[in-house]
Amino acid sequence: MTRTFIALEMNEDLQQHLAAIIQHMAHSFPSVRWVDPRGIHLTLSFLGELTDEQLAQAIQAAEGAARQVKPFTYWLARLGVFGSPLQPRVIWLGIEEPSGVLLHLHHLLNTALKQYGFAIGTRPFSPHLTLARVKAPLTQLEQQRLRALLVTKQQDIVSHQTYHVHHIVVMKSELLRTGARYTLLQQCMLAAR
Repeated sequence: MTRTFIALEMNEDLQQHLAAIIQHMAHSFPSVRWVDPRGIHLTLSFLGELTDEQLAQAIQAAEGAARQVKPFTYWLARLGVFGSPLQPRVIWLGIEEPSGVLLHLHHLLNTALKQYGFAIGTRPFSPHLTLARVKAPLTQLEQQRLRALLVTKQQDIVSHQTYHVHHIVVMKSELLRTGARYTLLQQCMLAAR
């Protein structure tokens, strides 16, 4: 069994930018567990534990969806949280992709996965990069800092640099004591221009 997901990988420039954001924010939120920027990705579909046959089907679905979409660009948009700003579960960074290609890719991928019998979540797709998981309640000072950060323009956080997407990836995820370890299983190229 292989714990599997399909995602967009972050290139080295974006990983460095995310590392700088995390380092900047970590000083203000010492009780938060920050993600290793080398492992940040944008999940298109989390599939869970798969047999070898299911994994082969997931790869076929990802390759089929990728072939129907041309390369596209996105940029970092805004900081947000899942849960209450007073007690968030996750701190994330949203992305903007105004052409709609990412949403179309997500739809094509889900359609292909359903054809192979995979159960697909019903929540609306919310493209984001997880920066931190919050396990313990924030202190009152951290709550104030987070509220202030969420209502500002966040110039120190967001970047209008564009990032290019030429492929999606099928990844293996292993949960270890030191955190998750990700292994590339298949790279699926988007359609040629």
